[in-house]
Amino acid sequence: MNNKIRSIIKKKNKSKIVCLTAYSKNIAEIVDNHADIVLVGDSLGSVLYNYKTTRRVTLKMMLEHTKSVRMGVKKSLLVFDLPYNTYRNKFEALKNSRKAINDTKCDAVKIEGGLKVKDIVRYLVKNKIPVLGHIGITPQTAKGKFKSKGKTEVEKKKLIKDAEALEQSGVFGIVLECIYSDISKKITKLIKIPTIGIGASVHCDGQVLVTDDILGLTDVKIKFVKKYANIKKTINSAVSKFKQEVKSGKYPTKKYSY
Repeated sequence: MNNKIRSIIKKKNKSKIVCLTAYSKNIAEIVDNHADIVLVGDSLGSVLYNYKTTRRVTLKMMLEHTKSVRMGVKKSLLVFDLPYNTYRNKFEALKNSRKAINDTKCDAVKIEGGLKVKDIVRYLVKNKIPVLGHIGITPQTAKGKFKSKGKTEVEKKKLIKDAEALEQSGVFGIVLECIYSDISKKITKLIKIPTIGIGASVHCDGQVLVTDDILGLTDVKIKFVKKYANIKKTINSAVSKFKQEVKSGKYPTKKYSY
């Protein structure tokens, strides 16, 4: 376990954890100044490639984007989201996790699932692969419309079992996605490792959002997404000014010419 991961674990009950996504060097450089964790999420499938499901994201895609992000991340913990069908058994999971770490120099991998993946997680941790867990809505295997988890007693019990199983298997933290507030609070108090929420209330030890969403670069309308800027408007304005100056001959002036 490296020092960055120890630092994340120590934040439990002391300091809120900030986690944001990045898919390229330029965004990563900015996010790295503020985030504790930078996640190269398979959400890049929908954000960058307009895929309807993250199941279309490949290992090769994740490797290339993470290499770019790595160039921009200097201080934050860099987490590689293992894509669909890359950890169907413990041997495949280890092979692909090692490739991710060796090729991209990321610090850890993220895996979706609870009880079903506990043995895979345990095997990875045994082989010195740091793992961030992920329960609640798991987009790689979810079917139909996404629905918040933890409303019924059956769902609550399953989520608790999933969280406990992951903790016992050795993950250093767990992402809780779209989980009702009362159960996310209970899980956060129950386990000794940090929880990072996305649509899972303020009770989690930290929060994660897609950077493109909070910057207003996407048109996504999801209950838990708060937009902190309208970068799309800023970009539109800059591109429009460039177009006008090119058309009118104002650009380039002597200042921008050799």
